[in-house]
Amino acid sequence: MELPSAVKEALGVPYALSPEQIRFYQEFRYLKLKQVLDEPTLAYFNEVISERVMAMNTEYQPLEERTTYGKAFLQLFNLWREDERIKALVFSRRLAGIATSLMQTAGVRLYHDQALFKESGGGITPWHADQYYWPLSTDKTITAWIPLQATPLEMGPLEFSAGSHQIVAGRELKISDESEAVLQQRLRVNDFEHVIAPFDAGEISFHSGWLFHRAGANTSNEMRKVMTIIYMDSDMVLKQPENSNQLHDWHTWCPGAEVGKVIETPLNPLLYSR
Repeated sequence: MELPSAVKEALGVPYALSPEQIRFYQEFRYLKLKQVLDEPTLAYFNEVISERVMAMNTEYQPLEERTTYGKAFLQLFNLWREDERIKALVFSRRLAGIATSLMQTAGVRLYHDQALFKESGGGITPWHADQYYWPLSTDKTITAWIPLQATPLEMGPLEFSAGSHQIVAGRELKISDESEAVLQQRLRVNDFEHVIAPFDAGEISFHSGWLFHRAGANTSNEMRKVMTIIYMDSDMVLKQPENSNQLHDWHTWCPGAEVGKVIETPLNPLLYSR
């Protein structure tokens, strides 16, 4: 199906960032931006992505029978390869331009995308840092967290530990009950500000791979629908994996990439260059 012309146009318009916003991101490694997507564009992708997630989903086990990770969300990957309309969002120069400016790189490549749909009654997403899972050689990574609807606190929006990318201890923990307990205590001791607030419709957050973050349970009666896009520096080099999850990610999201060389496989296209 053809992308509506108004949606296509909206995805191509640059989003103006102030020097203050870029400085804030560089210091705290997260930033929330309002009105990144207009109402018609958001409504369009809410429908398109929801339809694709329901078609791809294979998780039918009752919530109470799942692990903590399984209760946190329905997780579907690389939707850009399944639907040309979703590819237009993932490849959007508007979003990739923001990622490039915030990281202060020459450009960005796609690492992968994922939909994270937290069901009504879905549990917390424990404290974690995304880059635990990624065999990437530098911290020049950033995730666009795109709620497909307004997201009040009861739906479980992201909570950030501002500036916690500086902490090395805890990076060895995958998403789990252990990461929630250990990091909750460790982040409190380090006195980083915990920032949690609702997301307006069209508001998007960006956070770096080593920033610790979590999300609350969804106590609303609706699905919390979120699309994410993970970007990396266009010159990102593959490192030797340090755990089994990084080994898995290498072969899944960067197949054919070589350790010590720039990741430029067909699954990691260049999305933006200054």
